[in-house]
Amino acid sequence: MCPVELITDPGDERIADYRALTDVELRTRWEPPHGLFIAEGELVLRRAVKAGYRPRSFLVEAKRAGQVADLDGAPVYGAEPDVLEAVTGFHVHRGVLASFHRKPLPDVGDVLRAARRVVILEDINNHTNIGAIFRGVAGLGMDAVLLSPTCADPLYRRSVRVSMGEVFAIPYAFLDEWPGGLAQLREAGFTLLAMSPAADGVPMQVLSDAQRERPALLLGAEGPGLSQHALSASDVRVRIPMRRGVDSLNVAAATAVACWELCRSDLA
Repeated sequence: MCPVELITDPGDERIADYRALTDVELRTRWEPPHGLFIAEGELVLRRAVKAGYRPRSFLVEAKRAGQVADLDGAPVYGAEPDVLEAVTGFHVHRGVLASFHRKPLPDVGDVLRAARRVVILEDINNHTNIGAIFRGVAGLGMDAVLLSPTCADPLYRRSVRVSMGEVFAIPYAFLDEWPGGLAQLREAGFTLLAMSPAADGVPMQVLSDAQRERPALLLGAEGPGLSQHALSASDVRVRIPMRRGVDSLNVAAATAVACWELCRSDLA
């Protein structure tokens, strides 16, 4: 491990990667063009390292420097809590941050060739939901995630944290042409299943074996749901049967329920 370099000035350019982490607009304009993302918490940053992401630097509360003592390849900056808060904009209660280089995203075709079951997201721009969806996808057996161009960045700090680092475990790519890019999935042999609370949807539990063989599950943003274009591009509209007059679930919860249903045969 590199020696810990003490930071006493919040304006120190060595830690520019960590500036104003709570400013969503600033961070979304800064991070992807500069090829970086921020991981928060020791568990998450270790999962990033394990997944092959290369660290740019580590920023830790000075007394916690030992938590990253075994990690090499980047400078380690230590600071007192007040300096950390002045830099990041929040109290860094986990005490450990890291900046990582992004990897080039895989081609959509490569993602599909390696997958049997995929989740497709349209216009989901809530970072918490993105992170929760990736965690559900990883834990419940789906193989990949595809995103419309309007979706939030899966490597935004909040998404990474909510996913507990599972964004690093699931291949993902953006479908730059939307919804025209959905044709690639049908050509690759997937059945496009559009999630909708509408009463005319097929209940998830009665999908046929053929429809379950290579499912591509489409989900839209909370409120508007899937666009008419996405619904028209799908093969089947599906729904989760609800009770007590409840209309629908949070999109992350709905994704988890649907993923479990599509993958439950693996547990038999």
